[in-house]
Amino acid sequence: MDALRGVFAPATTPFDPVTGEADVIALRHNLRQWLRAPLAGVVLFGSTGEGVLLDEDERARLLAAARDAVPAERLLLAGAGAESTRATIRLCRAAAAGGADAVLVQPPAYYKPQLTPEALRDHFQAVADASPLPVLLYQVPPRFSGVELPAGLVGELAQHPNIVGIKDSSGDLRTLAALVEACGRRCAVLVGNGAILFGALEVGAVGGILAAALLAPERAASLHAHHAQGELATAGRLQERLTMLHRRVVAELGVPGLKAALDLLALHGGAPRPPLKPLRASAAAELRTLLAQAGLLPR
Repeated sequence: MDALRGVFAPATTPFDPVTGEADVIALRHNLRQWLRAPLAGVVLFGSTGEGVLLDEDERARLLAAARDAVPAERLLLAGAGAESTRATIRLCRAAAAGGADAVLVQPPAYYKPQLTPEALRDHFQAVADASPLPVLLYQVPPRFSGVELPAGLVGELAQHPNIVGIKDSSGDLRTLAALVEACGRRCAVLVGNGAILFGALEVGAVGGILAAALLAPERAASLHAHHAQGELATAGRLQERLTMLHRRVVAELGVPGLKAALDLLALHGGAPRPPLKPLRASAAAELRTLLAQAGLLPR
C-alpha cells in the first residue's frame, strides 16, 4: 500500500492527426515530461486516457512504449475494466504481459439494473482471483456509469489479498471518508478529483490519480509532499491553485479541454478520438488565458 502513496498522472492518449492511430512516440515524450516532477507514477487507459475507445492491440503498443519511458521506481498502472468478467480478466493478463505494475478496474455498467452488490462482488472477486497483477477498484464518477461501489461492498472486497486499493472519483469527501473507514489498513484509497486532494488527505486518503496533474505535475506532487510534512498552510495554497485547474479545465472541458491545454503547454495533446469532438476555437482562446492566469503560460 505504501507504493501507492503520492500523486499519479492519468495520461491522455495522443493520436496521429493523419491516421488516427495511437501515437506511441508522442506518449513517450509526454510521459518523460510529466515524470520530471516527483510523481508516484502514471496511469494508462483510464477515463482521461480514453481507455474505452482504444483497441486491444493499441493498448499493447502504448503499454510497451510506456514501460520503456517509466522508470522502475515509478508505478505504471493500466486501466483494465470491461463489461464482462471474462474480458476484464483478459485485459488484466494483457496488462501484466506488457509490464504494468497494477490494474485499475471500473465496474461494468451497461446492465446497471442487474448489477447488484452481489453481482459486483462476484465480478471483482473473480477478477482479483485471476489477475496476475494487484487490482485497484475504480469508483467512476456517477455521471459516467451510474454504478456505485458502496463502502460496505468495498470493505468486503478489500479483504481479498489481491485488491490493494480504490480510486474514488465521486468528488464527495463523505463518500471518500466512508471508503477510508471501510478499507482500514487493508487497501489504499486514492482520490480522483483534483479539487479535493487536500481534504482527501485529511480524511485518510494516501494520494490521488489526478487529471490536473497533467497540467501542473509539480504543484500536485508538492501539495502531497507538503501535507505529508505537516506544512498545511503551504499545501492549502497549492490546493487553491489546483482546484481552479480541475474545475475550469478537467470538470468543465473534459478530455478535449485537457488535450487542448497540453498542446498549449508544448506537450502532445491533439484531438480526442471520435465520437468525442475537439475543443471549440472560442473555448480554446479562453483556455489560453486561463493557463496564463494560472502561471503555466507567459501572460
